[in-house]
Amino acid sequence: MAQNASFQQQKFIIPNKYGYKLVGILHESGTKEIVLLCHGGRASKENFIMTNLAAALENAGISSFRFDFTGNGESEGSFEIGGFWREADDIHAVAQHFQEANRTVIAIVGHSKGANAALLYASKYHDIKTIVNLSGCHDLKVGLENRFGKDFLERLRKEGFIEFKAESGINYRVTEESLTDRLNIIMLEECLHIDKKCRYDRFFTVHGSADIQIPVVAAHELAKILPNHKLHIIEGADHVYTDHQAELASVVLNFIKETLKLDKLNAS
Repeated sequence: MAQNASFQQQKFIIPNKYGYKLVGILHESGTKEIVLLCHGGRASKENFIMTNLAAALENAGISSFRFDFTGNGESEGSFEIGGFWREADDIHAVAQHFQEANRTVIAIVGHSKGANAALLYASKYHDIKTIVNLSGCHDLKVGLENRFGKDFLERLRKEGFIEFKAESGINYRVTEESLTDRLNIIMLEECLHIDKKCRYDRFFTVHGSADIQIPVVAAHELAKILPNHKLHIIEGADHVYTDHQAELASVVLNFIKETLKLDKLNAS
């Protein structure tokens, strides 16, 4: 790794398979290896989890790329409450871009919805061996009633869509199609399609014990399906690790460093 590289940030625009332009920031540390950082739902590459992780990787001399999924941040397209497979394909477009540039994508780090997209990516494509799941969900039905109300399915069928204004100020609508897309995904089954090497050695789950949005039971349910993967519970942390950013960055960075060491040992 280039420990003394002068850090640079550069904006990239990468087209996805659907013709939308994805916008991201490359944190260049002078390494061939690169980590992809995937934000959560209704967030963006500017979310503090993404920027803090990018900074921690920079300080360790590891390059990273944080980008906006379709319909989020600066990227083109419309936001969907579903679209998980579409986001997995967004990751694929980004990964291919850097692979074609002779870079090695060593890990995908995703938070919340981005974590689920990373998991789906690993179940569909088998070219990136390290997945870091931050607060991902084992069941995509979890939290829907709390978010949209107990009668949301009835309202959807009656009206065709439900309009929402998120705390971030982003207006969006939930359609029956996008919700069906979400509910048709069985995350625990998709885990079984992940490459065995990733499932047993290179899958890392981090979750906060005080997460209300996606309770910590999600991490334990994933652990039942992935019994040999690494699990780290951050005591007292909420869904976005508000008061635990340093610990989050530390455990993620240490895991990625461990996988880099493994790669070097295997190559020697």
